[in-house]
Amino acid sequence: MKTPEEPPLAPDCLSSDQAPAPARLSSQASSMDKNTDPELMPPPSDGDDPPLMSPDPVSGPAVSQELEEGDPAPLSTPLETGFGTPSKLNPRTEEQELSENRSLPAEETNGPELGSGEAMECVSEEPAAENGEYITWNYSFSQPPQFFSGSWSEFRTQPENFLKGCKWAPDGSCILTNSADNILRIYNLPSELYNEGEQLEYAEMAPVLRMVEGDTIYDYCWYSLMSSAQPDTSYVASSSRENPIHIWDAFTGELRASFRAYNHLDELTAAHSLCFSLDGSQLFCGFNRTVRVFSTARPGRDCEVRATFAKKQGQSGIISCIAFSPAQPLYACGSYSRSLGLYAWDDGSPLALLGGHQGGITHLRFHPDGNRFFSGARKENELLCWDLRQPGHPLWSLSREVTTNQRIYFDLDPTGQFLVSGSTSGAVSVWDISVAGHEGKPEPVLSFLPQKDCTNGVSLHPSLPLLATASGQRVFPEPTESGDEGEQEVDIPLLSMRHIHLECQLQLWWCGGSPDTSIPDGHQGEKGQGGTEGGGGEFI
Repeated sequence: MKTPEEPPLAPDCLSSDQAPAPARLSSQASSMDKNTDPELMPPPSDGDDPPLMSPDPVSGPAVSQELEEGDPAPLSTPLETGFGTPSKLNPRTEEQELSENRSLPAEETNGPELGSGEAMECVSEEPAAENGEYITWNYSFSQPPQFFSGSWSEFRTQPENFLKGCKWAPDGSCILTNSADNILRIYNLPSELYNEGEQLEYAEMAPVLRMVEGDTIYDYCWYSLMSSAQPDTSYVASSSRENPIHIWDAFTGELRASFRAYNHLDELTAAHSLCFSLDGSQLFCGFNRTVRVFSTARPGRDCEVRATFAKKQGQSGIISCIAFSPAQPLYACGSYSRSLGLYAWDDGSPLALLGGHQGGITHLRFHPDGNRFFSGARKENELLCWDLRQPGHPLWSLSREVTTNQRIYFDLDPTGQFLVSGSTSGAVSVWDISVAGHEGKPEPVLSFLPQKDCTNGVSLHPSLPLLATASGQRVFPEPTESGDEGEQEVDIPLLSMRHIHLECQLQLWWCGGSPDTSIPDGHQGEKGQGGTEGGGGEFI
């Protein structure tokens, strides 16, 4: 989510007069071979405002696990300040300039002190555009998206592994994935985006960071104010079975803090859903008939308990997903008991209880206008749109195929024009929700097949027209076909996975449109560049 205090930083860092070939960003943002010290900073520019920073494509906010070991940063530094406040940390990308840089004291950087092994990877400078105009790219789904890059070998090292969703960072510098092997992986933007000139083949992406959980991961999310230019805001929260809520450092992969919830028997209980508040001061966690609210400034077991079901009234079941309205002081909770609840942000008082789904709700997303939100459920072929001004019944529904209990994600682009959803069959569907079609509901504008396996995760980049998809699902052996009665078959198993086709992979798709240079100064962090023409995948 974007907040006025900290606009997200786009991966692009060029003004319009420096725009290279399509689908490329400037070579000025090329990656650096070695790490740099975060406390080594160049003198500020002569202008009124220091230049904004854009994340490094290869090193990004995540540092490879192969870095030499050093003293970890103290936990209290970011956590006591609510994971840090926006600071003007401005590292350079050129190693040869390190000797010329001057070191700023810790109070000027407003960030945690990192050891030598935690040297932050570099980000490139973002010069101001001329005439106060900044470039951003709009999504265009008039043709099938073009395949850009992906990762697949990483998920084939273990049998029966599959992806379970993907989420772009709020600043767009990297993407986070979850998989059945209980590992969270962070990928940076492909370096090809930062290279000038045409390149027909793109190398497979490799994770720069792996964070291993102890058991099945229930949910995971980025810190809402995350910016890779400020390490004290780069955090990931995750919850897994029979484990506390973990806070991971997105630069080093280290466990920085834990939030622990206990039931009435003083037994540790795991959260089923996670969501940071828009201002980053609170972490909302879903449990059975309960939402617990932790202060991000105080890790531990202290929390506010907000019951959603009491005296046989309210929202029952496990709270499976939570989403905040960007314009109203409220949040929505989805439950596996097929109900939706609206609650006041400040005290958790119930505002409305909605019903309409036939399956347990697995995902929620608010529209950028803050008045509408969308919900999807398991084993149900509909996405429902709700309006807070008329919450009694859904405005309309959209059709998608969900035949299993797996969480199938959907997402909205930053302008709120397009809604994209995966499906059990693998097809990715796109709707233009700004245009009313037959019976007042939008019609699909595009549907394509990235692969023949289930597409469970979709995520739209906050500033570039990049669609990320994650695929895979749990499969079970099928009975083998018996031969003729007169034949004797030897050593043929009763169950086999011979005819099961598995495609577990993370893919990036370019959904390029024309650049928009009419973005005002207040949205300068949302700019991006690059583009390709043509289609990818299988058009439906």
